[in-house]
Amino acid sequence: MAEDTFAALVLEQQDDKVTQGVQQISTDTLPEGDVTIAVEYSTVNYKDGMVVNGLGGLVRNYPHVPGIDFAGTVESSDSDRYKPGDKVVLTGWRVGEAHWGGYAQKARVKADWLVPLPDGFSTKNAMAVGTAGFTSMLCILALEDHGLTPDAGTVLVTGAAGGVGSVAVAILAKLGYTVAASTGRPEQHDYLKSLGATEMVDRAELAEGSGRPLDKERWVGCVDTVGASTLATVLSQIAYGGSVAACGLAGGPKLQTTVIPFLLRGVNLLGIDSVMQPYDNRVRTWQRIASDLPMDKLEAMTEVIGLGGVGDAANAILQGQVRGRMVVDVNA
Repeated sequence: MAEDTFAALVLEQQDDKVTQGVQQISTDTLPEGDVTIAVEYSTVNYKDGMVVNGLGGLVRNYPHVPGIDFAGTVESSDSDRYKPGDKVVLTGWRVGEAHWGGYAQKARVKADWLVPLPDGFSTKNAMAVGTAGFTSMLCILALEDHGLTPDAGTVLVTGAAGGVGSVAVAILAKLGYTVAASTGRPEQHDYLKSLGATEMVDRAELAEGSGRPLDKERWVGCVDTVGASTLATVLSQIAYGGSVAACGLAGGPKLQTTVIPFLLRGVNLLGIDSVMQPYDNRVRTWQRIASDLPMDKLEAMTEVIGLGGVGDAANAILQGQVRGRMVVDVNA
């Protein structure tokens, strides 16, 4: 490979159809930015599945390099914050949507979008966490900030076998919480128990619900990745003063509910955004991940693929067929 080219997964659009393929492209085509990174790993997240398949109008300009997160080594920098050889991580900032992303051997971004690689982490570890794990930790921090403690009762995680859910279960269990895991895949029960869940809840039970504005108080808190009718049911089952951290819409974007849980039980609905988090909170969140996520559990939930496998993985994640975390080795 010539030094001024690199491999990348490139999306192209023709007649409203988005196609993909691994290509050799020139470094001259990289977008503007302060820091050029030799990318080592990326991941496959639900949003990546949408982007790669041309869904949701997330990408406006083609050709496009997707991948909403990456970790690697600084190659060159016009910023005082980073120097060549520094290990860095990127999540969010609409990289992989509005800006070329991590499914490539090189990336160029703004220095403010990067954070230093956490101590004790490899770039592979960081992307095994990725946007999904980062979002999980944001959810847990929000729940803690609203008073959640391990001795309060059972915490529910919906969509528990997915990337966000798997990391949330593992972290909560390590912190001493009693964790209930909701999934529609019974074959994943042993996997979720291995991460620390002690109770299994069928996805259909929550998706269908009772239709009542208030149900029996079952959960002191919840990390919800599903939204839609599942979130409506969960809100009706949260104990007095409890909170739901809502971070996903795998079940759909609409929420049909009542204000009764908020008025009669003081329930908190906490919106979690991982894209535009300020730098200081990103650093805080990664530090908590480094201390609270069991590395053996992270390794057990991680599968590694190459750039050529991203298309199949993107389809699988949209169909709810991916378990845990999918890491992309861009140099494989």
